[in-house]
Amino acid sequence: MDHTVTPLRPETGDDSFTIAGVNLSSRLFIGTAGYPTQAIMRDAVAASGAEVVTASIRRVSLQGHGSDTVTLLKGKRFLPNTAGCETARDAIMTAELAREALDTNWIKVEVIGDRETLYPDVTELIEACRHLVDDGFVVLPYCNDDPIICQRLEDLGCAAVMPMGSLIGSGMGVANPANLELICRRAKVPVVVDAGIGTASDAVIAMELGASACLINTAVAKADDPVRMARAMGRAVEAGRDAYLAGRIPRRGRAEPSSPQLGLVGS
Repeated sequence: MDHTVTPLRPETGDDSFTIAGVNLSSRLFIGTAGYPTQAIMRDAVAASGAEVVTASIRRVSLQGHGSDTVTLLKGKRFLPNTAGCETARDAIMTAELAREALDTNWIKVEVIGDRETLYPDVTELIEACRHLVDDGFVVLPYCNDDPIICQRLEDLGCAAVMPMGSLIGSGMGVANPANLELICRRAKVPVVVDAGIGTASDAVIAMELGASACLINTAVAKADDPVRMARAMGRAVEAGRDAYLAGRIPRRGRAEPSSPQLGLVGS
């Protein structure tokens, strides 16, 4: 498949990354769950260069005591999520709690429909997102890699869409590049690839397909060296974005010499 693309705004060279009017310095979002220690989590987030960090509102210490996630990552933009919710009602209540506790109207909405695959329940997700958008939230929904669902969520007023690369925590990378490329090509809001990225090359592929950013947690937290992997992911996202903007050469079924054939010695 040829993924040749036209660079974004080549006339100005402007490749800023903005969600809901907020300009973000990094195209990597990083999660905070599953690290061996809180200190390693803190160091990995710093090494990644990420500005936005995600955390389940159920796991964050909201009291401000001790070495909780909020205190350790002071200065980062928190994107609380509704992980574990199975109904629109639960997701809405969790989002309202997050806004009150963390003083942010940004929310990553997850509504899980199946415990084995952790696939979203699309019907409940759309209901939750409609309510939260109307209530003034900046909504970033985790969804399946379905161009139609992503379009519906965009039409509702979601500030970005977050299609899965593959199953959460699977490390399988981008399972359906054709769908992801179509989503990225059609979307008028940022596309943040969420779930399934296992290593730096997976992040590069997602970005080369046109994604605006990647959200990565397990691949960093469960790596043998989370801090080193976090650093690699930060670089991978940048490399993938540069390659996307540069535009890859078309794939060919034959060789084509890079040097001219004229003027060879002995010819």
